[in-house]
Amino acid sequence: MRPALMEKVEELRGLNAVKIKEASEAGQKVVGMYCVFSPQEIALAAGAIPVTLCGTKQEPIEDAEKELPRNLCPLIKSSYGFAITDKCPYFYFSDVLLAETTCDGKKKMYELMSKIKPMHVMNLPQTADGEEALAYWKNEVVRFKSFLEEKFGVEITEEKLRDAVKLANRERRALKKLHQLNAHKPAPLTGMDMMLAQWLKGFNVDKEAGIQLIEDLIVEIEKQMAEGKFAFDENAPRILLTGVPIGSGSEKVLKILEEAGASVVALENCTGYKGLDVMANEEKEPILAIAEKYLSTPCSCMSNNTRRLDLIERLVKEYQVDAVVDLTWQACHTYNIESFTVKNFVKDQLNLPFLQIETDYSDSDVGQIKVRVEAFLESFLEIAK
Repeated sequence: MRPALMEKVEELRGLNAVKIKEASEAGQKVVGMYCVFSPQEIALAAGAIPVTLCGTKQEPIEDAEKELPRNLCPLIKSSYGFAITDKCPYFYFSDVLLAETTCDGKKKMYELMSKIKPMHVMNLPQTADGEEALAYWKNEVVRFKSFLEEKFGVEITEEKLRDAVKLANRERRALKKLHQLNAHKPAPLTGMDMMLAQWLKGFNVDKEAGIQLIEDLIVEIEKQMAEGKFAFDENAPRILLTGVPIGSGSEKVLKILEEAGASVVALENCTGYKGLDVMANEEKEPILAIAEKYLSTPCSCMSNNTRRLDLIERLVKEYQVDAVVDLTWQACHTYNIESFTVKNFVKDQLNLPFLQIETDYSDSDVGQIKVRVEAFLESFLEIAK
């Protein structure tokens, strides 16, 4: 049974598109961000609205390919396409952009995008391990803070940073609690609705209202659970979807899995659980706490990325997962290469079925993916019998 409040969640992007216009016209600053590594707390402490700009739709890719290679990650092309076509209100009303060096494709695309709007680039270390990496990343956080102070003519005080850390943590805790409801067997929420509720957090102009909506959604779902109402029955195969970020417009694999009868109970990706797992330490000096929190993100751009395997193992156990599906975008080299490591870990260490799907945002391979997914589900369900 679908929670009634999901209708309000679905309305958020349209409503927030209007609100971001009103906020900008009222003089409030907007910071456009592209990655889970982007520290929204710095923007919040500057009195600005942080918004997500990562492209998840096929529509602007054709325009992007006039300037970018066709054999490039669809996320990069979609993001750039929205920038050059002015079809995204969140990009249009962004005063500055925050970019990050997570992959070579993004870095070079950002060079072109920086000609459109003022941009600050945060340079990630090659590894998340060790004191040197933390010190380097902490300095990048300080650089971003200084950039916003200069651009917006504000002072980002320690008190403002502490308040921003607490607000961002409240949002993470609410979304994490929502995600953890699906640890129940059977799951009370479809993977599609989970994805939508978590993806739309990046467009919330009013953080407090967004948090309240998620908390209200949790209450509604818990009530339905108490009444024995769930999204799937207890025999539905429980899937952990790992890999690249997904959003509205790039959810075809998630949709195909659930249309085939699977229950996608956990989303181990940047738009799902990955950014919610670790909170910023509210007792520490805020810049250090922010640096530690974001550097803990188990992204494939890091070498080595054993933290991703640790997270997958924890989610598999907590969510009683039956199989793991790894989604990778075409030309996303870090996730495509790392999929081999994930496959071996899932099959050899966790003793679970594993499927990798490499695709893009188009519908050209939907039929092929459906056949693969249905065969995969049938194969491990037959073994389970």
